[in-house]
Amino acid sequence: MGIRICLAGASGHVGRELVAAITAAADLELCAAVGRRSAGEMLGGVTVDGSLKAALTRTQADVVIDYTHPDAVKGHVQEAVAAGCTVVVGTSGLSDADYAEIDALAKQKGVGVFAAGNFSVTAALLQHFALLAARQTPHWEILDYAGDSKPDAPSGTARELAYQLVQVANPEWKIPVADTKGMKEARGATLNGSQLHSVRVPGYYSAVQAVFGDVGERIELRHESTSYAPYVTGTLLAARKAQGFTGLRRGMSDLLGL
Repeated sequence: MGIRICLAGASGHVGRELVAAITAAADLELCAAVGRRSAGEMLGGVTVDGSLKAALTRTQADVVIDYTHPDAVKGHVQEAVAAGCTVVVGTSGLSDADYAEIDALAKQKGVGVFAAGNFSVTAALLQHFALLAARQTPHWEILDYAGDSKPDAPSGTARELAYQLVQVANPEWKIPVADTKGMKEARGATLNGSQLHSVRVPGYYSAVQAVFGDVGERIELRHESTSYAPYVTGTLLAARKAQGFTGLRRGMSDLLGL
């Protein structure tokens, strides 16, 4: 028997790709699927439940994967951890304070939780290169791009990048944002010391850009995805590895050994 997975958000764009990948994998088993709008539908050989609570009451899962909505993800993670399940968080919108709360609960229950703003391997490489740049160039800003239907800002990828960057350095400014003349909002939002700017325009799928500069020079690191496929491989890698630790870990770099 493989790792038993309950997939929340199974009828979404990424969810349906994950259903196919899970059912095709020899070491994984889709034991439950959750979709509020698709309850009663058959996906991957299981009947979709309307809530995570119903799914976890009906079956025993080893891992819960969440690709739902920013409004629902925190409650889902808490519910899954309380049930003793390992959790892989694919939904963006959680704050650092939310993650700290989840980490404490996961340690209390003795289970692992893995979260990534972006499950793409190449996005993890961008984050890795950005950390190298931050150690040498203490001036940067972060931009993220998505279609205008994305409900949260900044993106999970941008949030995670800001979180990682502050672990190695603090950005420096000649003019602090608070001293900006005119509209301070034009300087973006401040998160973990980084300035973040979110662009929401039709035609984008998902992208993040980190701009580093010093006197007379600049380097720009950019990652862009054009489909859901890159997220599937990383998500299933996390589902396989997250049972091996306790508490919260964030970022694909950790799983890839970067």
